[in-house]
Amino acid sequence: MSDDVTVLEDEIEAYADGTVARVRVLSVPTSERFEEGIKYSYHYGEAGATDPIIRFDNHHGVHELHLGSETFEIDYPGLAEIFRAWRAALPAGKRADW
Repeated sequence: MSDDVTVLEDEIEAYADGTVARVRVLSVPTSERFEEGIKYSYHYGEAGATDPIIRFDNHHGVHELHLGSETFEIDYPGLAEIFRAWRAALPAGKRADW
């Protein structure tokens, strides 16, 4: 990781049912690709699976919602709003961890 990238948050929780939840937020240089200076991923899925159950990210610079193998471009309402939407989509018993 370059010196101009700062990890703001990086948490992972592995569950007994084989699912994994991960929150990763990086501060990156503001650019055309990352206008907000933030790169993020809110992921929940089966450990080792190709497709997530649900993931919000802007890995490619575009804000996306991934539901299984489908990807949808979304508006960016802010990190707090995306986190709340991601957390609300988790199974009820796992929301308390986040």
